[in-house]
Amino acid sequence: MTDPAAELPYNEQRADELSPPALPVPDLLPETVRALRHRLAVGQAEGRTPSLVGAVVRDGRLVWTDARSMIEGHAPDENVQYRIGSISKTFTAVLVMRLRDEGLIDLADPLEQHLPDTAAGGATIRQLLSHTAGLAAETPGPWWERTSGELRPELGHLLEDQPFRHSGGERFHYSNPGFALLGALVAKIRRMPWIDALRQEVLEPLGMTRTTLLPQAPHAGGFAVHPWADVMLPEPLTDTGLMAPAGQLWSTAADLARWAAFLAGATPGGTGKVLSRDTLAEMRRPAAAPEGDWSSSYGLGLQLLRQDGRLLIGHGGSMPGFLAGLWVSPADDVAVVTLTNATSSPSFWPVAGELLAIVAEREPRFPEPWRPFTDADPELLALTGPWYWGPTALALQLRADRTLELSWLATGARRARFRPEPDGSWTGLDGYDAGESLRVVLAADGSVSHLDLGTFVLTRTPYDPAAAVPGGVDPQGWHAG
Repeated sequence: MTDPAAELPYNEQRADELSPPALPVPDLLPETVRALRHRLAVGQAEGRTPSLVGAVVRDGRLVWTDARSMIEGHAPDENVQYRIGSISKTFTAVLVMRLRDEGLIDLADPLEQHLPDTAAGGATIRQLLSHTAGLAAETPGPWWERTSGELRPELGHLLEDQPFRHSGGERFHYSNPGFALLGALVAKIRRMPWIDALRQEVLEPLGMTRTTLLPQAPHAGGFAVHPWADVMLPEPLTDTGLMAPAGQLWSTAADLARWAAFLAGATPGGTGKVLSRDTLAEMRRPAAAPEGDWSSSYGLGLQLLRQDGRLLIGHGGSMPGFLAGLWVSPADDVAVVTLTNATSSPSFWPVAGELLAIVAEREPRFPEPWRPFTDADPELLALTGPWYWGPTALALQLRADRTLELSWLATGARRARFRPEPDGSWTGLDGYDAGESLRVVLAADGSVSHLDLGTFVLTRTPYDPAAAVPGGVDPQGWHAG
């Protein structure tokens, strides 16, 4: 009889020196843990996957991880590597945004300005990051995910002579070669291989020692499960060469928990060592127009999903033999990682969202305690309260983080937040007023006349005749008509 352990769905050879110390795991409620374990078990059974790993991150830390395997007693732990497919794109995108933040590139730059002699040179870096360049979805030649990168040794092998399927900026069209080109851009500017830049700039600062270009034991082996029979076929483990920035990386549930915390802007010890929170927020905003039912969109290297009333940011991944998911709900401060070693499993994809919902709904986050603004400038305090845009009533509030918040009085809905600038003005952070300037306009005697919000005049009384209301105010004032 064959020893089942000789045919494990993952490599049992341990490599303790490669595995980071286990993360502290604060307790979840017992009923929450049981619900998570049950959903994971159902996912592995119904999905017919050799193994399935799940992990939950809350408050920037790994709080739960578990796994199910086809072989009793041999479930992988959080330090077993799986191939993560297109989650690799999120790492490439962060490297590109670091270049932008250092002033080495601009997202509006055409690729050819920094990486000449490609058939996609007219595409901008922003378009490549957001899959709006119109490039072909795949490389020419044999299926790149299942063949050696030696078949595509040069950048010219990644694209056809006429690689564009749509006009640039016209629509979202997912492109794997586009992210391979971004990886080549990073390598060109950093003057080192893409993986070396990733290791130095991202993986090492975040303590992600088990995220690698090629598998390192212990790692899972990839399998295809027959669609009509309970039998399996091993998938080849290939090095995709220049396509690596689009989908080559191997990682673990523990490492991806660190990555999820980073993407959420909640890395213990500080996210800013790799990328600022403002840049992460920029990556999380939709950069490509949603289509259809608006349930999904794409930012800068990040997928965005609307699911059960939640906005999720992250990415899915697939390579022959493997599926992966990493999703963050910023509003709930919960993230989930799921990994399996099967080429295809429709039942796999809902698991991450449902694990996230279990934690968010059973153990909702506590809001930060309210704290007073102890050193508010009296002149700022004097600006708070009701203001009027014509006859429309608004309220201006001063928050403890030194931002101003403008809301509609009739509904209480927020119109925009504003951050202070060195010149005394304020810049809108969201909504219709994002990027617009809010200025305090003084009267001749030095008192506040009105607020100017992108040319809109806000006054203390509706259509205040003493203020510079565009078009003037009827000298008769308010009357019965």
